[in-house]
Amino acid sequence: MAALRYLNSKLAQQIDEELMSAAGAFSLDQLMELAGLACAQALATVYNREKYPRVLVCCGPGNQGGDGLVAARHLGMFGYKPTLWYPKPGSKDIYKRLQQQCTNMKIPTLENDPDNQSLGSALSSSDVVLDAIFGFSFKPPVRSPFDTALPLIAKSGLPIVSVDIPSGWNVELGNVDGVGLNPDVLVSLTAPKEGVRKFTGRHFLGGRFVPKSLEEKFQLNLPEYPGVAQIVELPRVEEAADSQKL
Repeated sequence: MAALRYLNSKLAQQIDEELMSAAGAFSLDQLMELAGLACAQALATVYNREKYPRVLVCCGPGNQGGDGLVAARHLGMFGYKPTLWYPKPGSKDIYKRLQQQCTNMKIPTLENDPDNQSLGSALSSSDVVLDAIFGFSFKPPVRSPFDTALPLIAKSGLPIVSVDIPSGWNVELGNVDGVGLNPDVLVSLTAPKEGVRKFTGRHFLGGRFVPKSLEEKFQLNLPEYPGVAQIVELPRVEEAADSQKL
């Protein structure tokens, strides 16, 4: 089988646009729902709710944060106890509806304070972090309040699950500025991005919505998803390297 294709920023954007074009026929709501469900399923696969019930879901203002809001709702449905850190809520109607859905699930949202004291306190009473802050369109520098939040999250010692690309990473070059998070688990969406080729943690693909026509057009060479799962685990970097030597 041909190798799984890794995407640069331009190609990732092009695929997203095509999915939501008249030809692709998906709505943003649909894609966000499926992406968030995949992220929740990946976290639940690695961190069971008996040992890691308290999930701090950190959301940015864009579509990445929207995926986080969806994941938080599903985690609540799965029996976890999610809490939202959402300091800069997106202004679009879709984000407002997704946040209201979390409120309806009695998922608390942390108070927004300038020095991130509420975030620090929440980290000390959480078991795992879902990082849904920055996505593949991120461009440095990291701005307030995220500039102080990323070090807080990194220093917490909690396991981190990142959505699509770890927050602070360059989509093509990885953590070149050294300001990004170093997650234990990564959930790539649609197809993995160039910047995570050397990621050594557990790596899942969540994109069981890519139509065959689009997969073939962009030569994505996606792996087969098991059973009815929304995710498939990719080989670890060292495992992939070993298999190439054989």
